[in-house]
Amino acid sequence: MSDVKKLVRAASFAAEKHTGHTRKGANAEPYINHPLEVARILANDGKIDNIEILTAALLHDTVEDTKTTPDEIEEQFGKKVRMYVMECTDDKDLPKATRKELQVEHAPNLSKGAKQIKLADKISNITDIMNHPPADWSLDRRLEYVEWGERVVAGLRGANKTLEKLFDETAQQAREKLSQ
Repeated sequence: MSDVKKLVRAASFAAEKHTGHTRKGANAEPYINHPLEVARILANDGKIDNIEILTAALLHDTVEDTKTTPDEIEEQFGKKVRMYVMECTDDKDLPKATRKELQVEHAPNLSKGAKQIKLADKISNITDIMNHPPADWSLDRRLEYVEWGERVVAGLRGANKTLEKLFDETAQQAREKLSQ
């Protein structure tokens, strides 16, 4: 299967799995916009053209947020994509605070590909927190998210200088906007 066909199939698969899901932001945009944005950040800003990384970016939340299984990811998209997706997947059986702390702890041990996906994910999330925050998130909660994102990204450094610079710029913009 060609790389283009694999990417389109992954986008379609993710769209189907996330049907009916929306982002937490006040504008409640369709959830699929997030994995598409993560893949766009990787390809355009991070200059990533590795098909497994881009495919995993499109699928990075499917196991965590839908009934998709790791085996299903591997059957459809291969072992490497499954590995990246699982490196980016939180265990929803754990309390939220534990999951967040584990992201900080595990970040330095991720593969380079998973680190790049995580960088793009944090860029996308902080951009959303800055521009379209959930209606019930206080200013303090939004600032805490940015600070937590910076802690996660500290462990991702060395994976992609361009994405790291973009993350730093995005976090700084968020801090400035949220401090006004």
